[in-house]
Amino acid sequence: MRIPKGLSLLTLLLLVSVRLVSQVPSWTPALSDSGSWSIILLPDVQGYAKFTRNQPIFDLMVRWIEDNRERLNIQMVLCTGDIVEQNYITALPEENGDQLSSVQWRFMSETFGRLDRKLPYVLCTGNHDYGTNHTENRYSQFNSFFPPDKNPLTQALLVDMAPNASGVKTLENACYAYNSPLGQQLLIFSLEYAPRKAVVDWAKEMMDQPAYANHTGVLLTHSYMRSSVKGNERIEQEDYPPGFSDMTTGQQLWDRLVSVSPNLRLVLCGHVVDVASHEGHVGFRTDTNQAGKTVNQMLFNAQNEGGNWKGNGGDGWLRILEFLPDGKTVQVRTFSPLFASSPATAHLAWRTDKFDQFSFELNRNNP
Repeated sequence: MRIPKGLSLLTLLLLVSVRLVSQVPSWTPALSDSGSWSIILLPDVQGYAKFTRNQPIFDLMVRWIEDNRERLNIQMVLCTGDIVEQNYITALPEENGDQLSSVQWRFMSETFGRLDRKLPYVLCTGNHDYGTNHTENRYSQFNSFFPPDKNPLTQALLVDMAPNASGVKTLENACYAYNSPLGQQLLIFSLEYAPRKAVVDWAKEMMDQPAYANHTGVLLTHSYMRSSVKGNERIEQEDYPPGFSDMTTGQQLWDRLVSVSPNLRLVLCGHVVDVASHEGHVGFRTDTNQAGKTVNQMLFNAQNEGGNWKGNGGDGWLRILEFLPDGKTVQVRTFSPLFASSPATAHLAWRTDKFDQFSFELNRNNP
């Protein structure tokens, strides 16, 4: 290599290094503001658990989160439920997967475990996480594989738990208090699929405590609303629960908890696939609660992407929720570490339609 006159080899190497660093691929996520922080939202993930061939995709997603903690100032990971496809099958299904329930739960526990002592993560239970195949009864193996002390960083945020259907306090119904890097105080609830009345009453009591008067409430639950192709309607009747007699639908959650809790300002859910398209998996709506404050409600799912129910589990889609330094604006972007892993597919790594890329305001004092 011929070095230009007056330019040392060391200087040249430094210049080349700076140029390479500046050429960050366009598909590499970055914060829009260096002062922001973010939450990663994972959709229903059971499609990655039920097939051996799909499990590496979810492992890739979690490793991507681990690798981008600093770049995106990731503070927490949330998941909308349906951790596994079948909660307690002891014989392999004929076609809906090739993994026993014990293997599915162990895989998810170990894969999320990559984040233990690195990031807190909050998961809610979906209909597939109960019964045998799903929702024949309220029994779940969730607590066996995600006990309260599994991840010390999650445990450090834990305020309280409500008893499950067996009378045992578990993370199926849990409340977490979190102070963001910008000083925002969040009170995050994770509620079981179609929560029982006692659980809803417990969450309301927690939200009303004077100690949390200055917290912004966030509700994470599996089933709550339909997609934008169905008008973002809140769910009024569940189709899945033959074994559930005590349950609360999405509309009832709004009536009994969300609309009557002045500080509860964000609802996150999954569960729904109205049609096999991007838009059929997602939804967003805002409503005014009884205190005159705006409540943002977001559906995010992807389980039917990548080849329907026998496909790859969801094409690796996740959402980046960026909380801007103004203390109220949240930017939402939909991204796939799977597509971004190769230059040949990187152009597919971002979904930029208005239902996949948007912003909203989350501020307790602003209607």
